[in-house]
Amino acid sequence: MSIEVKNLLKEYGEQKAVNSISFTVNKGEIVGFLGPNGAGKSTTMKIITGYLQQTGGEAFVCGINVAEQPLETKKKIGYLPELNALYYDMYVREYLGFIAEVHGIQNPKSKIQNVIDTVSLKTEAGKKIGQLSKGYKQRVGLAAALIHDPEVLILDEPTSGLDPNQIVEIREVIKNQGKDKTVLFSSHILQEVEAICDRVIIINKGQIVADDKLSSLRTKNAGQQIVKVEFKESVDAKAIQQLAGVQSVFNIHNPIAIGALFNIHCTDAEMVKKQILQLSVDQNLNIVSLQTDSQSLEDVFKQLTRNN
Repeated sequence: MSIEVKNLLKEYGEQKAVNSISFTVNKGEIVGFLGPNGAGKSTTMKIITGYLQQTGGEAFVCGINVAEQPLETKKKIGYLPELNALYYDMYVREYLGFIAEVHGIQNPKSKIQNVIDTVSLKTEAGKKIGQLSKGYKQRVGLAAALIHDPEVLILDEPTSGLDPNQIVEIREVIKNQGKDKTVLFSSHILQEVEAICDRVIIINKGQIVADDKLSSLRTKNAGQQIVKVEFKESVDAKAIQQLAGVQSVFNIHNPIAIGALFNIHCTDAEMVKKQILQLSVDQNLNIVSLQTDSQSLEDVFKQLTRNN
């Protein structure tokens, strides 16, 4: 296995940012690492890459203990941090040449051109990094992570700042790299995770709450159904929450909706819909739409991170 984490612990005073988590990622896997803000994603990634020392437990990259041989593991890893630190006064090719020199790469010009083509930086390659848009700065960071052809890619929010077209391009880069590399990446864009990954790890409050294939996650949560209802009038979510069989209610902000729009997680969608129809009669409410919805990764994510 390319990444192995054993009982990893990171404490800041009395706070456990990462609480004794364990997981593995094998070669050829593209795994989404998900969680709310402050869940411990970036902390875990920093420990795996050797940028942060753990309080307890172990992390291995390609069988090498990160804490014991940090330089050796860094040779195996391409890392794009969430806060992509770049030298803004350097030109793109100059910066990539500097990174290539750090890694001791032979024939750097060829490698530089290769990663520029890979991440579609050709039109911006002659500019200073400080002149680039946020999206192109992100591409420079990704190019730097790829230049030494690492076995493992750790990408923290790789599509941050990219426009929709750029996101599609970088998605394809990640998928292609995942054919012969190990890729662990985090993202708040769950649609991107669904498009790229077969497996996800979800962390919440420093603990892993799910580690499975997307298809299995949906199957395991199939017992929970979702009803989506839109009212013409404003409706108190508490009135929905009190209906029999309702597990949770999410008030969805929709600028197009006139009244109220809810996603209702429940055990029996048909029973809940009947109760909503009766509620509309009792309270003289107008229903704009009422339907059973399929469960998405977003729904699974909300369920697993809501009360843990």
